[in-house]
Order: sequence, then structure tokens, then C-alpha cells
Amino acid sequence: MCEKHGTSQQQQGQQSATSTKAQAISSRRRRLWDLSRDTHCPVIGVCIPLAVLRRLMNKALGGIAQADDYEIHVGAIAECSYRNRVSEMLHEDLEQRYALTIKRFRTAKSIQALTQLWLDAIYQGDVAGAFWAGLTHPLCDVGLQEGMCRDMHMLQHQAGATVRADITRFNEVLEENAILTRELARHQERHTRHMQEKAQEIEKLQRHIVQLRAENIGKESTIAYLNADLLALKNMNLESSQPTNNHQSLRHKLDRMSARQTELEQKIRELKHKLAQRHSHDSQHAAQENTPSEQHNENKGNATHTTQAHRTIPITLQLQQKNVLCVGGRSGNVASYRDLIERVGGRFAHHDGGMEDNQSLLDSSLAAADLVICQTGCISHNAYWRVKEFCKRTGKRCVFVENPSVSSLARGLEQVSE
Repeated sequence: MCEKHGTSQQQQGQQSATSTKAQAISSRRRRLWDLSRDTHCPVIGVCIPLAVLRRLMNKALGGIAQADDYEIHVGAIAECSYRNRVSEMLHEDLEQRYALTIKRFRTAKSIQALTQLWLDAIYQGDVAGAFWAGLTHPLCDVGLQEGMCRDMHMLQHQAGATVRADITRFNEVLEENAILTRELARHQERHTRHMQEKAQEIEKLQRHIVQLRAENIGKESTIAYLNADLLALKNMNLESSQPTNNHQSLRHKLDRMSARQTELEQKIRELKHKLAQRHSHDSQHAAQENTPSEQHNENKGNATHTTQAHRTIPITLQLQQKNVLCVGGRSGNVASYRDLIERVGGRFAHHDGGMEDNQSLLDSSLAAADLVICQTGCISHNAYWRVKEFCKRTGKRCVFVENPSVSSLARGLEQVSE
């Protein structure tokens, strides 16, 4: 009996060796169900991701598995022991997933070359595809298979330790990130506060610049005024240096010319007054005889009557040949302004307040004026402040008129007379 049992074991060993040798010699790669049960666990656990494994199991079973990852892993290992729908789907996925690695391992023509490819994969850190390609290679024997399983077992331990170290490092990085985030928030807050302070400082400097510009303009006006006074003094010195008889004759001649000019201006005002009354009378007479076909001419007559009515506004003020500067106002009313000023004996000058005229001419006009009328409703802000500052500094009389009409100008002149 012992001899028979020994003979039987010897025959089984010879058959196992023969089958192993046949597998090594054969060029056909082994299938998943051809592998030993010891290799199914690392193949399923390492070579197939859990999400892919769950999807393949759901597809093979025709539903949605309610089991957890470990139960699905154990079930897949059990199905890989023989050929069925699950093992075929898993084998097909592994073949497609690691096709390039399988192609590289197919070049190995000996056990030594296959072993070197596996060691190279371990060194490079890409063992999943190499593990599947090496186990299913025709030259993979029992020794190489056991060595690959031992290496994979140790790599999994190392991977677990690495994951734990990575988790610890990740937690440290999260804590460091929180500290840096708080520090960054503090820096941003400080930077924002600093920017606000700089913005306020810039605004303050800009206001100071505007103030300095205004002071500079005032100084320029003062210089122009002093230059005019200096020129007048020089002219007076020149006149005083001439002979006394010549000076007296010129003075008499100037008095005669002034009296003649006053007389002529009085006559002109009287003639303008009579002409205005005449136009008013003619307009009233023509309004009574107008026909419907002459309605357009009647509108023009009314406009003329309005203009003449402005000319007949009574003013008790007499300007006595004073220079009157009107700053601003409507361009269409300038002629009416001039007529009103000249009717009360003044000399009219106009500046549009910076709309079209050059603002540099405003200072010289202000220096030559005896009375300034500022049309506040039709003037630029810069010209308004320049007129106000000049009159306040020099003490010249300034009348501010809000409405650019002729009647408002007349009321302003009446305020001067009062």
C-alpha cells in the first residue's frame, strides 16, 4: 500500500511538472480563471479600481449591488475561480486597461527577461499593469508567480504606510494652510487700510493743489493790476516832466472833449428814447391794421416791441462815463445790455465768462472796469470764482445777477444806485 501510494504521488508530481512545463512552453497567455486562487485577491484588489469593479459587477448581475466594497471584492474573487460572465468581463477589462504593458511584456523570451521587467516596474512604481502582464505571461512559472505575489504583498504594506504618512502630512498641510490663510487675511486687511489712507492723502494733496492754483491766479491778477498802476504812474511822470503850458492846454482840451462827448451822448439818449417811442407807437398802430395773411410780420413786430420796451426801462443811476464790465449772460442779449449801460452814461465791456472768450483776457478786463456785473446763471464756475475773488481783493463793486434778462440787469443797477 505504501509503495502504491508513493507511486501515485510520484505520478501526480510528474503530471504536475509536465503540465507546468507545457504551460511554460505554450505561447498562449493565461486567462483570469486559469490563475491560482492565491493570485485572484491581489489581481482584483490592485489591478481593478473599486469604482470600475462595482460597475462591472452591476453590469454582470443586471442590477445595482447593495453590498459594500469588501463584499463586492470577495464576491469577485469567488467568481474568478472558473469561467463565467463575471470572470470574462473582468478579464476583458484587464486586457484593455493594460494593453500597452502586455505588449511590452510580450517581448520577454525568458524567465530572466520577464523577471527583469517586473523589477523595473517595481522600481518605476507602476506595478498594477506589470503584475497582470507578468502573471498571465506564458513563461511565468510557480517560482516567479510566488515572488511577484510576495513583492506585491510587501508593496501593499508599504503603500498603506505611505498613505498613512500622506494623511498625516495632509493634515499638517491643512493646518498650515489655515494659518497662512489667516495671515493672508490680516495682510490684506492691512493693505486695504493702507490704500485707503493713501487715497485720503492723495485727495488732500489734490485739494491743496487746487488751492495753490487759485492763489497763483490771484497773484497773477495782482501782478497785472500792479503793472497797470505802474504804467499809469510812468505816464503821469512823463506828463509832469513836460512844460506846464503844454500840460494845461492838454488838460483844457481834454475837458472840452469830455464835455462835448457828454453832450453828444445825452443827445443820443434822447434820440434813442424818441425813436423807441416812435417804434412803440408804430407797432401799436400796425397791430390794429394787421390782416391774417400778415401774421408772421406781426410776430416780428412784437419781438421788436419787446426789445424797445427793454430800452425804455427807467433807471435813476448815472454812471458818469464809468467802465462797466458784464461777465456772462446770453450772447443774444449783449446788444440790449450795451444799450442799457450806455443810456445811463456808462462805457460797456463784455466777457462771456469763459464759454468762448479766452479766460486770460478776463483779468485785464476786470482790472480796467469800475463796476462789474456777474451773470451767475450763464457763466463758468472758474470765471465766477475769479470774478468774486478779484472784486473781493481789490474792493471793486460787483453786482451778481441770476437771471440773464435785461430787466434783471436793470434791477441790479438800481441796487447799485441805492
